Amino acid sequence: MAKDLQVVTLASGSKGNAALISTDSQRFLVDVGISCRELVKRMQQVGASPEELDGVFLTHEHVDHVKGLVTFAKKYQVPMYASQGTWRMIFSKYPELNRANCRLTGSRMLVGDVSVDCFAISHDAAQPQGYSFLWRTGGTKCTYVTDTGFVTPAVREAAGGSDVLILEANHDVEMLKNGSYPYELKQRILGTRGHLSNVTAGQFLLQLERMPKHIFLAHLSEQNNLPQLALDTVQNILDSKKRLRETRLLVANQYQPVADFLTGQLALPGLFED
Repeated sequence: MAKDLQVVTLASGSKGNAALISTDSQRFLVDVGISCRELVKRMQQVGASPEELDGVFLTHEHVDHVKGLVTFAKKYQVPMYASQGTWRMIFSKYPELNRANCRLTGSRMLVGDVSVDCFAISHDAAQPQGYSFLWRTGGTKCTYVTDTGFVTPAVREAAGGSDVLILEANHDVEMLKNGSYPYELKQRILGTRGHLSNVTAGQFLLQLERMPKHIFLAHLSEQNNLPQLALDTVQNILDSKKRLRETRLLVANQYQPVADFLTGQLALPGLFED
């Protein structure tokens, strides 16, 4: 029975994104935004391999989410899911992509013992979406939300009841405004089709009726954010309303896996070794 939930962010940030979501019986990957070689390396670090995957779910077509896709699709026979708009853009940008395992997402899909819900996010991509993974046997739920300029009603609904939430905390607004980015890029990031700030992420979490047991702050900007700043900002917002009593906050990393467990019973050999 799939009672244990293991979540590992393999890479998270503007240089590439990938997350591994597993129980004791199934494994799923969200995004392939780093090279296939590096992806396999990081999966091996946490005791997983691409051959074990039951599916790959793509949020959108931007390169930091699909960088390793062409090589991955060539080497591994794993079903890959994305929206129609996302596939259309990927096929136009990467005509060499092996399409044999490309699948369209539906609003709700059943993959083995897992129900996967897709929901719209607000980003400057063709048809971007986030995902909720609900284990029917164990009853645990993980939701993945990054690359959205604001919290849509669909995001709010999807995040509700999640045991684990991977949530974008992309930038500190003042760092972004005072930073070196061109004005147009700053406006894009701050816009409704851009990225969530630390403060917006924290304020959204306050609105949840039930706090997730584990929250990963993800997709941090290297130029306009700091891991400790993101953590402190969200933690202070939640502490102000005493909402962190049963919740653990983690910050995803661009260059190495970050893991936590819902039950602590799944092993990740080598992950915490130097």
